[in-house]
Formats: sequence, C-alpha cells, structure tokens
Amino acid sequence: MPKELINVGIAGVGAYVPDRVLTNADLEKMVDTTDEWIINRSGIRERRIAPPEMVTSDFAVAAGRQAIAGAGITAEDVDLVIVATNTPDMLFPATACLVQDRIGAKKAGAFDLAAGCTGFMYALVVGSQFVASGSCRNVLVIGAENLSKIINWKDRRTCVLFGDGAGAVVLRQAAPGSGILAQKLWADGSGGEFLTLPAGGARNPATHATVENNMHFVHMRGKEIFKFAVRATGKAAEEVLSLAGLKTADIDFFIPHQANVRIIEAAAKRLGLPKEKVLVNVDRYGNTSTASMPITLYEAVRCGKIKKGNHILMVGFGAGLTWAAAVLKW
Repeated sequence: MPKELINVGIAGVGAYVPDRVLTNADLEKMVDTTDEWIINRSGIRERRIAPPEMVTSDFAVAAGRQAIAGAGITAEDVDLVIVATNTPDMLFPATACLVQDRIGAKKAGAFDLAAGCTGFMYALVVGSQFVASGSCRNVLVIGAENLSKIINWKDRRTCVLFGDGAGAVVLRQAAPGSGILAQKLWADGSGGEFLTLPAGGARNPATHATVENNMHFVHMRGKEIFKFAVRATGKAAEEVLSLAGLKTADIDFFIPHQANVRIIEAAAKRLGLPKEKVLVNVDRYGNTSTASMPITLYEAVRCGKIKKGNHILMVGFGAGLTWAAAVLKW
C-alpha cells in the first residue's frame, strides 16, 4: 500500500443505448398523456427502449468494452468490475460477474452496487478508492439499466419518464493535480418510501397477489422526489466545490443526473451556471437512472466538448434516498 493516496482519473469512457426510440407521440397512443404535458413537466421528448430479449448485462458489456478500448487497455488489464444498477439480470449472481466473464476480464473481481439513480456516482467513488489505495490499477465502473422491464406502462406518472441504456468509465492513476479532486456521498433512509420497487425481495416475495397489485413495478411519489432532488443537487454541488477549493466560476461543465430538466435548471440557477456549461440529454433519453451521467459524459467526450484541463462537476440523486457529488479535472 502506498503511504500517500494515488490520484485517480477517468482514462476511458463508453456508452450504449438501444435502437428503438419511443417518442411522446407514441406514448399518447398508450396512456392518457400528451406531448405537451410530458415536456412541461420533465423536458423529455423521447427515450430508448430495449427489445424483450436484451438484458442489463448486454448493455453493460457493450459500454464496458468501449470504455476499455478508450482507455487503451485490454480486458485482462481490468482488476475490478463494478456494475451500478437497479435492474440486475437476476438477484444473484451479480450482473458484474456476468459482465466480467463476457468481456474476458479473467483477473478481475466483480460486484454490483445499488444506490438508486445515484448508483454510478457511488460506484465511481467506491471504485476510485481501490485505485487510490494502490490495490487496483484499472477499475471498470458501469451504470446500466433496463428500466422498461420494471415500468408499469399503464401508469402515466412513471412510464413517461424512464429509458434504457448504459455508460461506463475506466478508472486508473492520474497525473498529480488532475483526476478526481473531491467527492462525497450522502444518504437519508427516512425518505426510502418515496421511490421503491415493493416486491421481489425478502419483504414481499413474488406471489399472485404481488403481481396482481403491480408491486413489481416502480412506485414513485413524484412531488417528494422533486423537492428532495432540487434541494440536494444544489447543496451537494456547493459542498463538493468547497472540498475541492473551487468556485462555481471555475467549473467548465456541469453533469447532473438526467432525471428532469426542471430539476437541472433549478440547480444551475442556484449555482449561477450559464446554460452552455450545463450538459443535458434527458430530452433524448429520458431518465436512464445509473446510466444517465456516464452516457452524458461519454457524449461530451466523444464530440470533443470536454478537453484536457477542464473542471467537471457531477451530481447525482436517487432512491434511498441517496445523493453524491464529485469534481474532476480532466
């Protein structure tokens, strides 16, 4: 173990979204909703939906392979695979183990991490500790979701919000003064009831009754989640900036969890960030939960928007309740 912690940065990025696009116009034919209603309340215009045969590990493998290639390493160079997801292929084995096998990361450990939509940020922080301590050289962190499988397509309050996809990063040693400059995790379990998947676990094992009562679908108290998210996003951003010794003016790009454009706009306003610094794709993908932030990061890197030396602020929030923030120097 090193006497001093190693700087940790992102060496490669990847993403995957299904081909099928489900528009608001399509949803108008499925449930009692309108394009205007959806856009006004969420900013979402379309989302990607996986075909029935695709599972979460399929998304994760595609995004993970891309991140590995982007980092200029091979799968056998990966020491650890962490998959953040709320929609694992099954309760066990871990989806990360299935991914580890399929990508050929023969020397890697693997585990799943569940922290609601904040899962990717939690996994980023957890994974960085393995590199910082010197116990791992390359850590593959993936956020992957197949949310269309757990959405009640008759519930207009939730079915209009979510989409499928995956994003991935490879973490490894970064140059002094670069990489992750500050990071922090938060949780408040007293709000756990606001966003749940009630059945399928030990509390409510699958029965005819749980299926008939739609307990295997997402249940959300939208107003409570909205209020929590607006409050948590701004406060988390301010605290992690303070930890990094930076001011809002130092930030080149803000990558928030892509849940709702109104939440994103409220956070940006509180921080005083101009629109051009706020990266948004919720209009095209909906809320992809753990995948939303790495997908956004991947798109910004791929198009050359993010450049070496840029300061990036990332803030996520989700079921739990959980929230997290990090500041990176690219």
